Amino acid sequence: MTTERELDVVVHGATGFVGRLTAAYLAEHAPETARIGLAGRSQERLEALRASLGPRAGAWPAIVADSADAAALCALAGRTRAVATTAGPYRRHGLVLVEACAAAGTHYADLAGEVLFMRESIDRCHAAAAASGARIVHACGFDSIPSDLGVLLLHGAAAADGAGELEDVTFVLSAMRGGFSGGTLASMRGQLDEVRGGRSLLAVVKDPYALSPDRAAEPDLGRQGDLQTVTRDDELGWLAPFVMASINTRVVRRSNALQGWAYGRRFRYREVMSVGDGPLAPVKGAGVVAGLGGLVAGLSFGPTRAVLDRVLPSPGDGPGEAARRKGFFRIDLHARTSGGRRYRARVAAQGDPGYAATAVMFGETALCLALDGGRLPGGGGVLTPATAMGSVLVERLRGAGQTYEVTPA
Repeated sequence: MTTERELDVVVHGATGFVGRLTAAYLAEHAPETARIGLAGRSQERLEALRASLGPRAGAWPAIVADSADAAALCALAGRTRAVATTAGPYRRHGLVLVEACAAAGTHYADLAGEVLFMRESIDRCHAAAAASGARIVHACGFDSIPSDLGVLLLHGAAAADGAGELEDVTFVLSAMRGGFSGGTLASMRGQLDEVRGGRSLLAVVKDPYALSPDRAAEPDLGRQGDLQTVTRDDELGWLAPFVMASINTRVVRRSNALQGWAYGRRFRYREVMSVGDGPLAPVKGAGVVAGLGGLVAGLSFGPTRAVLDRVLPSPGDGPGEAARRKGFFRIDLHARTSGGRRYRARVAAQGDPGYAATAVMFGETALCLALDGGRLPGGGGVLTPATAMGSVLVERLRGAGQTYEVTPA
């Protein structure tokens, strides 16, 4: 990758809700020597955002670049080492920027939770990014950094102990306060619309190995569908579906394959949420199932979608500062190895998961890609957080106050 660039990081879509949070995080926490720019569609809004960020951002350039303007995006990619973009839904707005970064050797990060977008990005851009050295990294927020880095840590612990390969890993969302961002909901709406376009797209979304670099080489472990109902696990208690499982599990399996199936050829991975273990737990779990089913059904049907659109957060909206600060999440990943050993990884953070905690993850991802190049694993391509940045990003997130730890279970 060409290192002689004017800027280190450009936040694209900077005037959106999560874009503003990411820019504010960088203004407070980036090294003073970091060269940062703000990009979006409106010069006026970019300048207003810059003025609100304090004196450290006073010299940051405001770059006008619409997501549909290929020339402007190519020029943007040529100016910086890394682009961090919040301008979604990504399948509708993001591929031109991915292509520009792959061609220019510019690292790229987004907050995509869209399987179809990521699959198309892989098919269209992986070879070009590998050739240029660009690390194209999707899903760099609450989906899918805790999942991807948590499993990477489990693998590292098992390998260091000579405990064998990972065979079964269960991600359990143990506790959370906060919501999912308007951008995540917009991506859900977009994907629901897209899969109605044909069975082939629906088959991709449902495929547990949808993001694999070599689908034919994946092991046949039977059905690995995402949990759809409330169920009881003798060790973990009552469990319900986790709304982000359909993207996170695919990202983790891609990480395994990109590393030569280092986690194991019989690696099974699932994601669920805990609803406790008391007498009311199954009732709570049933409520989660009904709520998720109702949300999907409501967004799939025109009249009910119109009602939901009036009450659900839009991509440009989000909770106030007090609510973001009071939010938190705690995730436990339970692993069993081929040698019979058990481990538990804990990933936790203060701050609303879809907003405040995600802004930390995304800001540190951008800095990691731009500034830590000599320490990062592998080379270019359409990668994952684990394969693009791995333990280097873990160190950054720990330094930012988030928890990433592994213990024998």
